[in-house]
Amino acid sequence: MARSGKTSGRGQRELRVRVKTARGRKSSSTRWLERQLNDPYVQRARKEGYRGRAAYKILELDDKYRFLVPGARVVDLGCAPGGWSQVAVRSVNALGEKTGKAVGRVIGIDLQEVEPIPGAELHVLDFLEDGADEKVKAWLGGPADVVMSDMAAASSGHKQTDHLRIVALCEAAAAFAFDVLEEGGTFVAKVLAGGAESELQALLKKRFAKVANVKPPASRQDSSEKFVVATGYRGPADTAPDDD
Repeated sequence: MARSGKTSGRGQRELRVRVKTARGRKSSSTRWLERQLNDPYVQRARKEGYRGRAAYKILELDDKYRFLVPGARVVDLGCAPGGWSQVAVRSVNALGEKTGKAVGRVIGIDLQEVEPIPGAELHVLDFLEDGADEKVKAWLGGPADVVMSDMAAASSGHKQTDHLRIVALCEAAAAFAFDVLEEGGTFVAKVLAGGAESELQALLKKRFAKVANVKPPASRQDSSEKFVVATGYRGPADTAPDDD
């Protein structure tokens, strides 16, 4: 039988981009590039205008917990490259595009300058510096309804060290959230599974009504990352009830 110009069934099932290892490129870099080229979330982000696949992690978390609502005031810690802020702008109606819906605010802060995002106010700021919480509340015009963080410490290549670093970063983000959140507010942050996050969990359970640990579908299955979603902020420590 003569071959047609159509792709065979086998070919249709194997529409996977394979990347050859180039001179000077490590095999690990080749594997990363191949994974990126074949990742459906990466492809979807390009089509839908998001700055990275991470945007779908916060979208999926919000689909489940509904914290990014029209009118909400949001702080995005370590916002570069900006995918989470892009999602927040659309969800809280920061551009005022949804007629009849409350208009929210999105403040993104990072140690480096971030390419402008329509509807978001982006600032270069170290959230750990003294007075950072007061600056953010001034920019927002009041306390925040949501503090979210997709930050990760620079990788050392040592799994346990990286775990401890990101837990410490998440604890710092939580402390910042305690200073800027409105009662009833939400804290969302990335952590790495590894056993050292028990103190963080205990602290959050004292300060929030509910604390959940979630691995959204957009999080790669071979990654140890998960996200903590703490809802129903009880207020400052001197007003929060003591559960002990």
